[in-house]
Amino acid sequence: MSWMPLAAILVAGTLATFTDWLFMGVLFHDRYNRYPEVWRPDFRDKGSDRRAILYSSLLDYVTAAGIVVLCLMVRADGLKDALLVAALAWLAGPLVGTLTQFIWFKIDGRVTAAHALGYLARFLIAGAAYALIG
Repeated sequence: MSWMPLAAILVAGTLATFTDWLFMGVLFHDRYNRYPEVWRPDFRDKGSDRRAILYSSLLDYVTAAGIVVLCLMVRADGLKDALLVAALAWLAGPLVGTLTQFIWFKIDGRVTAAHALGYLARFLIAGAAYALIG
């Protein structure tokens, strides 16, 4: 097996940490505390979110691996196919989960939209990395 899929995973996982920062940290940052009771007390009260950020960043690599392996399994041929695989995976997973959380939990709609778009960016980056590197 070629090392190129591994390179695609590493590149996509690293780039996704920056999209997470933008979509899930910067956009609508002031709206996160609209409903402070939804956050764990240590995040809400102390702002000690370093561990959560680290774990979330590591999960970017898991996501990238999932999309790259999925593209390999379906033999996505080229950028268009890889992006379609990534978009369909996002549609079936994170979009549904994010919208379901919005329905059931008190979360600001702008935060929900930013998270959904952040997941889409993460998935598309992984698909593009597969097509261009893998």
